[in-house]
Amino acid sequence: MSATTGSDTAAQGLRRELKVTDAAAFSIGLIGPVGAMALLGVGAAGLLGQGAAWAFVFAVLGVSLVGYGFIKLSQHISHTGSVYALVGRTIGPRAGFVAGTALLTAYAAIGTGSTIEIALFFDKALARLGLIGTGPTEWIWTGLVALVLVVGLSLSEVRVITRALLLVELAGAALVVLLCAVILVRAGTGHAPQGQTLSWDFLQLPPGTGVGTIAAAAVFGFLAFAGFEGAASLGEETMNPKREIPRALKITIVVVGVFFLVTIVGQVIGYGTSGVNAFAAAEDPYGDLAGQYLGTWMGVLLDLVASLSLFAITLGTVNGAARIGYALVRDSGLSGPLVRLTRRGAPAGTIVVISALILVFATGQWLVGTGVLDATMNWLTLGTLALLVAYALATVGALRFLFTGPRPRAPRWQAVIPVLALAFLGYTIFTNVVDAEGTARYFPYVILAVLVVSTSTVVFVPGLADRVRSRITDHGDDQ
Repeated sequence: MSATTGSDTAAQGLRRELKVTDAAAFSIGLIGPVGAMALLGVGAAGLLGQGAAWAFVFAVLGVSLVGYGFIKLSQHISHTGSVYALVGRTIGPRAGFVAGTALLTAYAAIGTGSTIEIALFFDKALARLGLIGTGPTEWIWTGLVALVLVVGLSLSEVRVITRALLLVELAGAALVVLLCAVILVRAGTGHAPQGQTLSWDFLQLPPGTGVGTIAAAAVFGFLAFAGFEGAASLGEETMNPKREIPRALKITIVVVGVFFLVTIVGQVIGYGTSGVNAFAAAEDPYGDLAGQYLGTWMGVLLDLVASLSLFAITLGTVNGAARIGYALVRDSGLSGPLVRLTRRGAPAGTIVVISALILVFATGQWLVGTGVLDATMNWLTLGTLALLVAYALATVGALRFLFTGPRPRAPRWQAVIPVLALAFLGYTIFTNVVDAEGTARYFPYVILAVLVVSTSTVVFVPGLADRVRSRITDHGDDQ
């Protein structure tokens, strides 16, 4: 690996070479829709039964509301710090620094969860092939191999990363859509394995289901969308970013939203009304359904593509977090290894740091004997909570930037959109905090500690806020 010096870094900067397809591929890869739906539909089914699709309908609406602010702000501000710059320019440098730290924390935590989850589905594929047993496995080794591969890819050109993310998700999505199509055809023609039929029952909610339960289930759908804003962290690497990044965000929300709805409907119908309890308890819904409707070979393929999709999530989160970390360190006025770029334009220092953190977090879970599924959900839940905080700050920033002052940058009636987004985010955060059980009860305190430390840093370190203000203006000017 060959890296630039500190002075070379300042002169060279990140390369502007990406197009809208690259930016959209980065967001889609960071979401990892195939991997996300490998488990999150199960959580929604546990609360809403056969009506699990409603969790994703509400999630699509909620993400669309939140996405409005990101799309509008990205038309004016382009910066590799993503939320850090969007909030810094609209609310102030201190709030931006805190928001950036929250998003970096979210990406690192979600990257840890996805790294662990790679082992869950890869090992299930090996078990279906009879290469390993079906009992508990030493999942850490699969995760470590995946993380080494992620670091190797991350140090290459960013265009290589976006292409890899796109290819992985396209291949996986094609197989999942094929499975759903087979399920619908066999159920519709009366040839489903357990007598399942094609009907509108998937829209029925259990008796007594209230808005609170639907909102709680929508958390799983919202978690599935985690990272949709990833394209915003390519603001200094995309050609014409103020046009292409907003387009990429729109493409991401629409394409991924449609995929989620098709997948959850296919899963619900595949298990059938009488099998909804089995769906809610499933550890591998792709493999289960593929085995019933197409054969063991398809179950193996889907477990493999799910693990590849999760690999894409880790790749995306490592690179997203690395770019945000690079922006935070660079704009703080620091020099040294953390602000060095490779000759290919990758922020090598922060890539190594983020990957090392994921390694420590995952290894810690393994050393204390946490099972692969529990370890996965622990880190995904923690990351989602941090992500919601970052989204909320960005939405407040959008309200202030777009609708205050004598010359609003958007029609004033549209202010209702970010207001509704804040209500959605606030209720989701409230649900995560109040209804948390087990280990998740401590997660709000972890996020609070991160916010306190980042706030104290930007408030009490002399001159830091002024340096941040200057740098985010230089790199995210409103033209």
